[in-house]
Amino acid sequence: MVRLAPASAVPCALVALSVLRAPAWACLLCFTSYSERLRICQTFVGIEGPELQKCEEAFTAAFASLLDTEINYDERSHLHDSFTQMIHSLQEVATAQGSFEVAFPDAAEQMRKVILQLKEAQACIPPCGLQEVARRFRCRGCYSHVCDLPLDCPVQDVTVNRGDQAMFSCTVNFQLPKEEITYSWKFAGGGVRTQDLAYFREMPRAHGYLARIRPVQPTHRGTFSCVISHDQRPLARLYFFLNVTSRPPRGETELQVLFREVLRWAPRETIEPWKPSLGELLAKPGALTLSNQCLLGAAAALASAGVTLLVWMFFRWYFSGN
Repeated sequence: MVRLAPASAVPCALVALSVLRAPAWACLLCFTSYSERLRICQTFVGIEGPELQKCEEAFTAAFASLLDTEINYDERSHLHDSFTQMIHSLQEVATAQGSFEVAFPDAAEQMRKVILQLKEAQACIPPCGLQEVARRFRCRGCYSHVCDLPLDCPVQDVTVNRGDQAMFSCTVNFQLPKEEITYSWKFAGGGVRTQDLAYFREMPRAHGYLARIRPVQPTHRGTFSCVISHDQRPLARLYFFLNVTSRPPRGETELQVLFREVLRWAPRETIEPWKPSLGELLAKPGALTLSNQCLLGAAAALASAGVTLLVWMFFRWYFSGN
C-alpha cells in the first residue's frame, strides 16, 4: 500500500517546481524582493484580479534576457543600487497611470545598459590558485563563483650542484590581496617528488616569498612547498623539487674539507629566509621608490656631514697646537 505525502508538502513542491521552471531566475529576482514587484503591479492594475497575474508575468518576462548575466563580484552593490532606483521609477510610472507593458521592457533595457557599463571581472589565469580578483556573480541562481582551478600548482624542477645555493620564489601570476598575505614553507625529504601533504613537515625558520638553502647538500634533495595565504585562507600551494648533483662543488680543496672536519662543521638542513644585501635590494624592480630615494639621500647627507665635522675638528686641533 503506497503511503500518500502530507497535504502540506504538495503545495511546497508545486511552488518549487514552478520556481525552477520559471525563466526569471535573473538579476531581477536577485536584487529585488517579491513584495516590491507585487506592490508595483498592484499600483498598475489594482490589488487583485486576472490583470495582476498578467502584470507579474510580464514583469519577470521582461527581464528574462538577463538570465545568464555574470558581473564582477565587487559590482554587486552598484547593481543593487541601480535596481533600487529602477523600482522607484516604475512606482512613479504606475502612479501616473502608465502602461506596464511599455514600462517593464524599458526598465529592462535600462538595466541591461547599466550592466554593460560595470567593471568587468578579471579573467582566470591558469594553472592554479584561488583568484579572488576573478570572482563573478551569476544572476542564474544568485550566487558567486571563482575559477575552477586547483589550489595546488604544478611541481617546478630545480637542479643545483652540491655546495651551491638554491633559491625558491613563492610567486604567482595572478593578483594577490594587498594586505594580510603570509607565506609558510614545508619540506618532504628523502628525494621524494610529491604533492601529498602527508609527506611534508613544517619549516618554521622560513618566512617570506623568497627562501634559499646554502650550501646545498644531498640531504636537501626532495620537494619544498610554499603556501600563500590570505587571512589564514590558502590561495595557492607551490612546489619545488630540488635535485642535487652528486659531484662536489668546484673549488673545494682538501684543506677546506679538513678545516670543516676540525670545526665539526655540519651543513644546514633547513630552508632559511632570504636576507638580501643592499645591492640585491636596489636591483629588485620597484625598489627605488620616492620614499627609498629620500632615505638614501638623507643617509648620504648625514654621512657627508659627519665627514665634514671630523675634518673641521682635525684642522681645529692641528692649528690650536701650532
